[in-house]
Amino acid sequence: MTFHEKYGQYDLGEGHPFRGDRFANAISFFKAHGLFNLANLTLLEPKPASMEDLLRVHSEGYVDLIFRLAAENKPYDIETPVSPQILEAALLITGGAIECGKAVSDGKATKAISLGGGYHHAGRDYGGGFCIFNDVAALVAYLKTEKNARKFLVLDYDVHFGNGTSDIFYDDASVLFISLHQDPRTLYPGKGFTWEIGEGEGEGYNVNVPLPPGTGDDTYLYAVKEIFIPLVEEFKPEIIIANGGSDAHFADMLADLNLTSKGFFELSSLIRENADKVCDGRLILFVGSGYNPKVLPLCWYALVAGAVGLEEFNMKEYSIPPVEPPFCRKKVEEVIGELKGLLRNYWRCFS
Repeated sequence: MTFHEKYGQYDLGEGHPFRGDRFANAISFFKAHGLFNLANLTLLEPKPASMEDLLRVHSEGYVDLIFRLAAENKPYDIETPVSPQILEAALLITGGAIECGKAVSDGKATKAISLGGGYHHAGRDYGGGFCIFNDVAALVAYLKTEKNARKFLVLDYDVHFGNGTSDIFYDDASVLFISLHQDPRTLYPGKGFTWEIGEGEGEGYNVNVPLPPGTGDDTYLYAVKEIFIPLVEEFKPEIIIANGGSDAHFADMLADLNLTSKGFFELSSLIRENADKVCDGRLILFVGSGYNPKVLPLCWYALVAGAVGLEEFNMKEYSIPPVEPPFCRKKVEEVIGELKGLLRNYWRCFS
């Protein structure tokens, strides 16, 4: 697991949902509940990402802009401040993702956790949605160029669509990008529809599963099993990269899905089981999103516990979850049917 105390500098200010204490609070929660011993986890302190690391996925003009804004202490946009402190943290977080890649590709570990990572709204020449550099894409590009990896499956389970990661690899058949997210008609960034399937060589390799507000554990996991499992078995990636956090939890204030901490554990366990089947267990889990400080440490714990193979999760939920609205399952079944129809010309598993 990669973590640096300076991650806390990625703090977007008083009154903003993205506060810097979320990282250290999660580590404290893990330690208090024995996760490091139970899971045999080791904390690694990353080095900052280099300019070369950034330029593999971002344009030179965009990187220059971010450095200039940091020096001037000016925001990128209304919701994405930039400062010298935030820039330093962003470079360390991106470096942490790359450190995870090194550990897995060099055989030092089969599973790695990028704590606090997953800035998937940053594209090649843009930022936004609290994100300035895309550490998920930087990890993939590093493994491609430095470790000769050729096939990646990125499963984005963040409640928001990962528009930056999708855009960067939209024409790239070496990256199968699968995103489960709240219906983009109801949530930022307003993209991630089923028909956005990639282009050029990457056509058929961008897979979006939009979910109606109110979707709970059972329906969410149904969607994962119907789409992710057949694709991962057919694609056979060399490594699985999973990105998200706790913002799909029913108590998160920025979205409207109804997952529970137990649901996150089951999701992460399912991802791990399939990594064990298809790519010798190689899995890098990004755990970074989530904006309710009361549930974030618990949900991050659940995600890490599932990824590293703990057999059970019995921690008490924050509160009683709401009942999933009856229309959700039917709507998700319709979405799955539509998606399989769009993809059947690209994947035997859907033909």
